[in-house]
Amino acid sequence: MNEDTNLNSGEELMPTRRTVLGAGGAVGLALLNPASVFAQGADGSSTIRIGFISPRTGALAGFGEADGFILGLARATFKEGLTVGGKKYAVEILDRDTQSDPARASQVAKALINSDKVDLMLVISAPETINPVSDACEAAGVPCLSTVMPWEAWYFGRGAKPGAPSPFKWTYHFSFGVDEFARCYASQWSLLPTNKKVGALYPNDADGNAIRANLAPALQKAGFTIVDAGPYEDGTTDYSAQIAKFKAEKVEIFNTFPIPPDFAAFWRQAAQQGLTKQLKVAQVAKFGLFPSNVEALGPLGYNLSSACYWHKNFPYKSALTGISSADLANSYEKSANKQWTQQLGATMALLDAGAEALKTSSNPKDKAAIAKALSTLVVTTMIGKVDFTKGPVPNVSNTSIIGTQWVKAPAGSKYKFDYVITENVTDSNVPVGAKLLPLA
Repeated sequence: MNEDTNLNSGEELMPTRRTVLGAGGAVGLALLNPASVFAQGADGSSTIRIGFISPRTGALAGFGEADGFILGLARATFKEGLTVGGKKYAVEILDRDTQSDPARASQVAKALINSDKVDLMLVISAPETINPVSDACEAAGVPCLSTVMPWEAWYFGRGAKPGAPSPFKWTYHFSFGVDEFARCYASQWSLLPTNKKVGALYPNDADGNAIRANLAPALQKAGFTIVDAGPYEDGTTDYSAQIAKFKAEKVEIFNTFPIPPDFAAFWRQAAQQGLTKQLKVAQVAKFGLFPSNVEALGPLGYNLSSACYWHKNFPYKSALTGISSADLANSYEKSANKQWTQQLGATMALLDAGAEALKTSSNPKDKAAIAKALSTLVVTTMIGKVDFTKGPVPNVSNTSIIGTQWVKAPAGSKYKFDYVITENVTDSNVPVGAKLLPLA
């Protein structure tokens, strides 16, 4: 992986399906002959520079696994230039890896802002990545668009106060929130008979604290009893006390928002100590998003409940490339020889929304104009509609989260797990494809 690859590319053209699906090859040729790519470039006033930051290595690497593929599609689409207000601009995407380190996320953001002079920052996946980048952009006056973390952890986690005016002028975020999780989970958990006692294991981090403060009360209001084991630190290795509490309280539903290594440690201990035998639903967020995480658990991964912000069966297509959800998943599997991942659609949606903001700005080289375009942005992306005119709070557009489950793949599949949709209360346009199975 070359995290510091910079490509000048270009135009507002809707590519053919063949062009999009062949993007990986086009980008490969460009890398072999960078001089031919940069020959298309123009001076700074005629080149739009987009920073793209994500975790591609480290504990959150699953979120960035498919980034190279999606960036290839975007660069192929942009290769002829982007026309805004009658003027054609070259487009350069500068992608950086945070290594799953918040300090590095801030560092690479500041380098893109100060050294590379980006016009727009795009950042994706988890508070450890998004919040430090958003803060750097807000301080520097650079428009920034982000997705894939609960919006409450982004908005309130960065200092905004309920009921007060937004303190943010340059940073915008579209994603699911506590309301979407609460509706999804209540719908999902009602598909099976349980005692409605929920064992909650929420970490002492931005996600966990936002979920504890907001999701738990919403679930209690929906009729569930929350048994909270208390906050734990990321990197905890012994969960015996939490497991003992859940067993004693006879919880039949389990819910957690851990980083992947922590859940793997907890879940193996839960199986060894007998907790998994009493659970009917194990609903996992952050972990359980990607097949590589679940496969690492072996048979312990079967029937884990999850939730998706994109699925290959979503009825939407990319506003930037025109590719459908099904075609995106299938082309990735063919190109990467790996099972599709929901991050494909989210990363594509971020580029969809970012490109639309640039096109609707009066001047993509004017940071204030881009920020204004973001504040009123309405676009249908690969994950569905993004609408900043109707957010729950300023600077935010909330999106759906859909109930899913990891089940044993059918005979003949080249993959070990199948990822199925089990409920759709937050977006009825998304088709339900399977019944929820009990964990044991």
